[in-house]
Amino acid sequence: MHIAIVVGEMSGDILGADLMRALKQRYPDASFSGIGGERMLALGFESFFPQDRLAVMGFIEPLKRLPELLRIRKFLRQHYLANPPDVFIGIDSPDFNLPIERTLKEAGIPTVHYVSPSVWAWRQGRIHGIKRSVDLMLTILPFETQIYHEHEIPVQFVGHPLADDFPMDPEMGKARSELGLSEEEHIVALLPGSRSAEVKHLAPVFFEAAAQYAKTRATRFLLPAANEARLEQIQTLLAEFRQTQKDGDDLLIDISLGNSKQLMCASDAVLMASGTTSLEALLLKKPMVVAYKKDWFSAWLTRRLINTPFISLPNLLAGEALVPEILQEDCTADNLARALIEKTRDGEDKERLLQRFYDIHHQLRQDAGLLAAEAIEKMLAQRK
Repeated sequence: MHIAIVVGEMSGDILGADLMRALKQRYPDASFSGIGGERMLALGFESFFPQDRLAVMGFIEPLKRLPELLRIRKFLRQHYLANPPDVFIGIDSPDFNLPIERTLKEAGIPTVHYVSPSVWAWRQGRIHGIKRSVDLMLTILPFETQIYHEHEIPVQFVGHPLADDFPMDPEMGKARSELGLSEEEHIVALLPGSRSAEVKHLAPVFFEAAAQYAKTRATRFLLPAANEARLEQIQTLLAEFRQTQKDGDDLLIDISLGNSKQLMCASDAVLMASGTTSLEALLLKKPMVVAYKKDWFSAWLTRRLINTPFISLPNLLAGEALVPEILQEDCTADNLARALIEKTRDGEDKERLLQRFYDIHHQLRQDAGLLAAEAIEKMLAQRK
């Protein structure tokens, strides 16, 4: 049994290693090759190229690296056509993996794609190309299966690996103890994003909202910077805010490098940029306010492309407005502070919110690697 896997991101390496362990239980003598990261290599994976050669972001970087990416993809196509694996599994990175999957499927090689592209939200015409490329789609979010059923593409929801990793009951007291924070303090985490543009647009308004919120109750704010560059940027923006605001020096904000999961766990609530971190906040059972603000052109373009009633994962998963989404021109300090006050107020609404978070956590906690391996084994057995 030979299984080909190609991952393009660090998150894909985590999924790939989890899947490899489950597949090895079914096929103890299987060999694995393709492109993988450190976790997969530790399990005996043969990687033809370093995994980070595929890790590109945005629009400009992929264009700069296009010749190299095309050479790598050409090699993989030729290699697996000459040495057909029993199954090819592309994990995420759809723009890179789907064309390989289409070539191999046309040659009769079974193909699987793990982690659905956001075809349900934008560029829905891609579904026809996906149908020509994959024999099985594995989704990590339950609502993603509908569009595949509508187009008669075999699909299996396997759950989200983060839901497997996060405990059902977060250890808030332990997190505070490890961070040297008292049990009595009221704490709010601020997460203005991981990209420079996000921080530029959101950090100043987050600081102002935090100052307004702190007037209603004594609050310590924790702000994890995604990397060294964001740390420096946030420190500069906070210094500017303190200089321009009369009460700026009174605002208690602790800025640190990374560690966002533990800081959120230690907090009573989170004010955050829209992104996958909102799912972590849900799994940590934290009341939250989700915000997003872009330059006017990006906002205009996004509104034309995105076809979904919500942008945050908690609301998409719930199918309702569980958490406030405050976007673009509505993203003001007044609105953010008001929403945060509302969401941290004790009462039936807060209890209902936390119960919905528990329900969604249970729904996502499926043992993703195990279910993915079962679905692949079933697909291969049916083909035989």
